[in-house]
Amino acid sequence: MISDIQFQKELDIIIANAIREDVGPGDYSSLACIPNTATGRAKLLVKDNGLLAGVAFAQQVFAYVDPALTFEVFIQDGTPVQYGDVAFHVHGSSQSILKAERLVLNAMQRMSAIATKTAKYVKILKGTGTGVLDTRKTTPGIRALEKWAVKIGGGENHRFALYDMVMLKDNHIDFAGGITPAIQKTQEYLKANNLDLKIIVEARDLDEVKEIMQNPGIHRILLDNFDYAQTREAVALIGDYCQTESSGGINEDTMRHYAECGVNYISSGALTHSVYNMDLSLKAF
Repeated sequence: MISDIQFQKELDIIIANAIREDVGPGDYSSLACIPNTATGRAKLLVKDNGLLAGVAFAQQVFAYVDPALTFEVFIQDGTPVQYGDVAFHVHGSSQSILKAERLVLNAMQRMSAIATKTAKYVKILKGTGTGVLDTRKTTPGIRALEKWAVKIGGGENHRFALYDMVMLKDNHIDFAGGITPAIQKTQEYLKANNLDLKIIVEARDLDEVKEIMQNPGIHRILLDNFDYAQTREAVALIGDYCQTESSGGINEDTMRHYAECGVNYISSGALTHSVYNMDLSLKAF
């Protein structure tokens, strides 16, 4: 994953762009009927059950819109919540609160949904020693929020983007002329450009696993669309050579079976591309 500093830069970009998109030249609804000297309070009301995520992000949004706003947290990120809970209060300029409201809600509703789903997957795999990984199947423009939510839910982040880890998938291998050429060309490129990046290689069958293992320096083998028997055989074959990861069509009903085959990780795009937002509301009081 990218550094904490770079991750924060991604968050800053998300906030600035989202406020630009939503507010534009001005929040005319608020400007038209609320004096700029008016102050008020609002509370984040939970109207659903799940795992809360995005409180720390909401604080950043309010601070960006108006540093004079005060923010009082009652429920921290990663805490189970239920209908009627109040996560935080915000107090200060009424216009500022309204300007930040939609971004806060949009982000927290989606982050909470992702964290809730991730926590469910982590619970399913409890005791197996297998970790839950996200993917790059994220919403364009808000990847940092979605990957943050996965971590809040107890999962682990895969690479952040195309530049912080090498992942040689089927198309890379086919375009490069095969597994060994793809690996060798990659290692030569990394050395020539002084890049210290981990290499993951996808295998489509056991023969490809064997060919990958003929090359040194591989961080993880991705077992794509293997069945249980193939996965167990691949894990035994790989041994201590490198880490293992299962992916491809794995769901809540099958993931524990894959974990029990001995893989180090299970990656799931569903963590970020197939969730229903948690119902949250920001209410003046």
